Amino acid sequence: MSRSLVLAATAAVLLFAACSSGQAPAEQAVGADPQEQAEPEQASNLPTTPLKLGLMLDYSGPLAEWAPEMQKGFDLAIKHINEAGGVWGMPVESAIGDDRTDPTFAVEEARRLVEIERVHGIVGPMSSAMSLAITESVTAAAQVLVISPTANSSQLTVAEDDDFLFRVALADRVEGVYLAQLTRDLGFNNVALIYRDDAVGQGMAEAFRENWHGSIETIGINPEATTYISELQQSTRSGAEALVLVIFPPEGIVILREALEQGYYDQFVFTAAARSLSLPEAIGAEALDGMHGTYVASAPENDSSRAWLNAFTAEHGEPPGRPYIKEAYDATIAIAIAAQAAGSSDGVAIRDQLRRIGSGPGQIVIAQPASLAAGLAAAAAGADVDYEGAAGTIDWDRNGDITSGYIGVWKFTADGSITDVDVFEFVAE
Repeated sequence: MSRSLVLAATAAVLLFAACSSGQAPAEQAVGADPQEQAEPEQASNLPTTPLKLGLMLDYSGPLAEWAPEMQKGFDLAIKHINEAGGVWGMPVESAIGDDRTDPTFAVEEARRLVEIERVHGIVGPMSSAMSLAITESVTAAAQVLVISPTANSSQLTVAEDDDFLFRVALADRVEGVYLAQLTRDLGFNNVALIYRDDAVGQGMAEAFRENWHGSIETIGINPEATTYISELQQSTRSGAEALVLVIFPPEGIVILREALEQGYYDQFVFTAAARSLSLPEAIGAEALDGMHGTYVASAPENDSSRAWLNAFTAEHGEPPGRPYIKEAYDATIAIAIAAQAAGSSDGVAIRDQLRRIGSGPGQIVIAQPASLAAGLAAAAAGADVDYEGAAGTIDWDRNGDITSGYIGVWKFTADGSITDVDVFEFVAE
């Protein structure tokens, strides 16, 4: 695979660059006493009820296989925050919602979390379409902060969210660049692209088309359909050499099975949502052996990720088996530190502190209780905090989009497993 990726003038790409260790000067060391850096500014009139954070994932729909693992990241963050002393001097509480990757259920669950559970922020949803649905219908008007660990549609950038919608994952307009390059590096010049015709698929399809310089047939699908024979037939009319899929596993299994059985394709390229063991289990490992895909990856190993991995392994007896668990952890920590910095349960006050805690300069904080305790104390004292996340640096632009991160390349193997192939760093100019 080529290791020379050239992006537009808006981005710079570095091949598998090691993430900065985040080593701070003595006055900003990870465990430094924040009282030596800033005098307390928060008054004694802190909230009298605990900070409560909601987690909204898909526990019973097409993305359900990811939810239990992502909740482990959320739960570990709550545990670490409370071991660090909590927020506003009280342990943080939590509530769980199941959106089923269905907009109707997502909106109902968001209302329950906001109006009944009285959460101050929500981590999730997983899907871009669900993130848009709850923001536009519930959370923006209620002034409740939402940080999705996984949503990557560019539609979120321009959402009518009153600046209450953020995400930890890079936008699809970034991943689409790498997806197009990967497809070229695999030797294809003529492809078909089948994508979910919703917020999840539309942005990625557009990003791929903008960065693809060969022949292409592009077809949007209804993910609720029971067969895709017609769409597959249509996709072959220009002699495509491979099929690029922007799908979730349930419809992906149907498409792959029909494509193989009918002899339409035997070469496939995937995005993050297809990074699922359910595909080779359903289709057969041999049929998918060597098929590649892209996904939003965590940063290479650094102090924060090492501390987090040690804590996660100690908690669960083994390292995480799926992506986006670190991202769920980081989103949770970010809201907690912002709330501590605000010294208030007011949604606007929490939101307005969020960008201050994710980029330097400031008290360096990593993903471990002792460091979080120092960071929470610094935030309460009015000092700036630079949270170096378990998944990478958190630095949001004015639209709530992450300005740097990593895109990974993965592939299915002959034994039905998934292995990582490469990682590329993206930094917006």
